[in-house]
Amino acid sequence: MDIDWLKHFLAISDESDYSRAANAAHVSRATIQASLAALEAERGEQLVHETEPAEVEAGAPSLTLTPAGIAFRPEARARVAAAPPPAPKAGGKAKASKGRGRAPVVKGEPKPFKKRQGR
Repeated sequence: MDIDWLKHFLAISDESDYSRAANAAHVSRATIQASLAALEAERGEQLVHETEPAEVEAGAPSLTLTPAGIAFRPEARARVAAAPPPAPKAGGKAKASKGRGRAPVVKGEPKPFKKRQGR
């Protein structure tokens, strides 16, 4: 079970809406929905019930947790809290390409593409 799936499930359970959960988790809505689908497939049970748009009143949540989702929520919170922090990414600052490759330097010749300073 992926920690990101659990974080996305917790965002859904807190926000009760895919778009708000995606904003809270700083990912796309498609990523949130895919994570939820993968988590439900792995567990073999439905965790979230989606209300039809015609049934939703103004201000009412469009997603509700099923009894299995309510029971799984504390376990998900515990697993996320117990997970080790992400490892820092290796590497330094990337340098932008100038668009031209480096020309070979010939001894005694001025550097290519450089103007000499006049007096």
